[in-house]
Amino acid sequence: MNKTTLKLISGFKYIYLIAFFVLLSGFFHPLISNTSFDVVILGTMVLFVGLAGGVLLYKSAISEKRRGLFLGGGFGLIAISLFYIFQITGRS
Repeated sequence: MNKTTLKLISGFKYIYLIAFFVLLSGFFHPLISNTSFDVVILGTMVLFVGLAGGVLLYKSAISEKRRGLFLGGGFGLIAISLFYIFQITGRS
């Protein structure tokens, strides 16, 4: 495969991930109820923060040198994501 094809495939996986998170956070609800898309944008950002935490936890499992840093950062980002979820839903 040439470099252009590899870049297209690499770009497609990020577009797919963004589209999946947007649909998961409720893209169709504002269309049906005629409300704002603010909750969809916030929900997508919360999912990306949680994903980043999960990636850091994975890296802590395979890393030798910075295991503690990745572990703390991963759990920290997941905690921040959970905090955002509670703020959005109004349960504080």
